[in-house]
Amino acid sequence: MATVTIPQLNRMKSEGHKIVVMTAYDFEMARIVDRAGVEMILVGDSGGRYALGYESFNPVTLDEMILLTRSVSRGAKNAMVVGDLPFMSYQVSVEDALRSAGRMMKEANADAVKLEGGEDFAPAVRALVKAGIPVMAHMGITPMMAIGSGGYLNQDVKPIEDQIRRDALALQDAGAFSVVFTRVPPPLATALTKELRIPTLAGGGAGDDCDGQVCVMHGVFGLTVDELETPKAIYGPLVKPILETAEAFVADVRAGRPVRSRRDNA
Repeated sequence: MATVTIPQLNRMKSEGHKIVVMTAYDFEMARIVDRAGVEMILVGDSGGRYALGYESFNPVTLDEMILLTRSVSRGAKNAMVVGDLPFMSYQVSVEDALRSAGRMMKEANADAVKLEGGEDFAPAVRALVKAGIPVMAHMGITPMMAIGSGGYLNQDVKPIEDQIRRDALALQDAGAFSVVFTRVPPPLATALTKELRIPTLAGGGAGDDCDGQVCVMHGVFGLTVDELETPKAIYGPLVKPILETAEAFVADVRAGRPVRSRRDNA
């Protein structure tokens, strides 16, 4: 179980200490991220794209998310592990939400679950919390909202600010322990951070004044092949040293040079 707790996150908010959330989708990456000292590791539905090769986040299944989350849970010793509930694993009914979240906690050993949506999903959040399942809420222009509308971060949709505030307050009142803002206008995200009792976490496009930040590692650290042709990552890009190392290994093998799996300890 995680050593980071919800009361600790609340204290960080009240004392003005920033909360760091990073994604991971496998055991070794979880061990690395955990050692970096993050408070939470999010096994996001982004793993459907970055770990499993889907064209978008939404085809990933609950069984696949449980597998990814279970591997991360084995690697994380200190950080809280949050397993994402994927598309259509909780939207139909509160009962579906309870079943899906229960599987994430029991089978994947997650410390909490995340679900997307606004005040319409407050009843599901309330039921999960009542059942003893901590919930990270996720609202704004989320990946699931972008289905059939031309992509995710390129959306021109601008939700009404009053609705965003209602969503945030409803999710807090339902018992969510934190909320991720994606594409919530930064001034509004800043105002809500001051207004809400629970920690706010900035996803893409929500500015720098929330209580913490979510890092989707593959995008932020440049861990994709696309970064080789069109570098955009401010940190990294990690793909370049990985490629260069792989090319060096290929060259040594093809040249007949000695290859060792580990450094000689002698």
